[in-house]
Amino acid sequence: MSDTSNQNQQKQQKPRLSFWQIWNVSFGFLGVQFGFALQNANASRILSDLGADLHSLSLFWLVAPIMGLIIQPIVGSASDKTWNRLGRRNPYILAGGFAAAVGMLLMPNSATLTSFITPLFFGAMMLALMDASFNLAFQPFRALVSDMVPAEQRNIGYSIQSFLINIGAVFGSILPFVLTNVIGLENTASTGQVAPSVIWAFYIGATVMLGSVLWTVLRTKEYQPGTNGLAELDDNKTTQSLGSKLAEFFSLVKTMPTTMKQLAVVQFFSWFALFIMWVYTMPAIAQHIWGIDAKWFDPTYLETVGTIPEHIAKAKGTAGDWVGIIFAAYSLFAAIASIFMAKVANKIGRKLTYSLSLLAGGIGYLSIMLVHNPELTLVNLGITQISVPQGAVSLFLPMVGVGMAWAAILAMPYAILAGSLPVKQTGVYMGIFNFTIAAPQIISGIFAGWILTAIFDNQAIYIIMLAGISMMLGAIAVYFVKEDTEQAIGTEKAMSV
Repeated sequence: MSDTSNQNQQKQQKPRLSFWQIWNVSFGFLGVQFGFALQNANASRILSDLGADLHSLSLFWLVAPIMGLIIQPIVGSASDKTWNRLGRRNPYILAGGFAAAVGMLLMPNSATLTSFITPLFFGAMMLALMDASFNLAFQPFRALVSDMVPAEQRNIGYSIQSFLINIGAVFGSILPFVLTNVIGLENTASTGQVAPSVIWAFYIGATVMLGSVLWTVLRTKEYQPGTNGLAELDDNKTTQSLGSKLAEFFSLVKTMPTTMKQLAVVQFFSWFALFIMWVYTMPAIAQHIWGIDAKWFDPTYLETVGTIPEHIAKAKGTAGDWVGIIFAAYSLFAAIASIFMAKVANKIGRKLTYSLSLLAGGIGYLSIMLVHNPELTLVNLGITQISVPQGAVSLFLPMVGVGMAWAAILAMPYAILAGSLPVKQTGVYMGIFNFTIAAPQIISGIFAGWILTAIFDNQAIYIIMLAGISMMLGAIAVYFVKEDTEQAIGTEKAMSV
């Protein structure tokens, strides 16, 4: 009797993984984030080259969270009910990687590939394809770590994932800059075309993404449902009607674990802040550090002057380039922070680690207001030298705090959440949890522009301050999250062994 009990217990336990096994599980995320960073940094540039006006560009920023809102819960539910020779999550990871690569190859070539539709519309379609594909891969990667990594290794599992995400983001962010300043590719585009440096960056990004996704799929053998703590597949649910599936989905939303609901509040404040940063950092530092008046970001005023003065255009261009550098910097700082985050979380707890990291991010945003030295200084970036205001160089310090927050946002909520989810529905709940990422970005995208115009008179530095306050509110909200006691005890036992 006891032998049978021991066998059943072993069947339900996830075996401990080596460092490199955990690394292989998450390695594909490096390529996915490489491509995502390229998209974030260059999609507006491509669409502008293809003929989009600035007002239209703000709407394109909403594509990513909307796609995430639609795709991830569907994929999460589907992957929970899938098992074939590739595995449970791997088929979706592989499909997302291939589809995103197609979008990355086609989008920068929109001007030469379209005969019956406008290049701008085709480019927008490829942006939507990439966003949908990235989201198709994102959710199964999250669930894969939960499936494969035992509770006592979950901190290190999600920290490795965070590290790889940020390494991918660093190289994806700076790639066009490197191709121009090291390889010598042209970074300007003629009317209706895309710069060669951007085209080749997307080619390289597609290759890196496919290579890393294939590495995870080929090197990770998923556990069969019903073994190692994973629930059996429910074959009956595959024949449910669409109405029944939707009813079940909304029932799960209403009955989601308390921990998920509490984390949703934290997610709202942190992702509201992040969306503001991604959209408004360029005008904020151009105005605050380069001294460009807010009127030069007003389309109505630009129409009255006709031609933008050369020194204004050059300053805006340099500020835009510098945004890529500091975004790469915060991703690098996040990668470094993620190396130590698991050990810190094991020592002081996930919640305190999460809260302190968000606090550091809020302080980082707020401290940008204090950086205001216009004196030019020559900066050696290793691959090239560039003259920028001293205040721009000082931005690296606030990025340390932003990087710490970003590392925690990518790892801690999932590590806290995973232990409170029923193993049979991990995928669909991880997909539902993406609502807490997409919704605050959509709200931010709708209202932040109005706040900037109506309340802050287009002074973009103040919207960054709002982001700082929001991030600090997120840090406070972590205090009210109730972490599952069993996973916390499991971590403590693992530490004492």
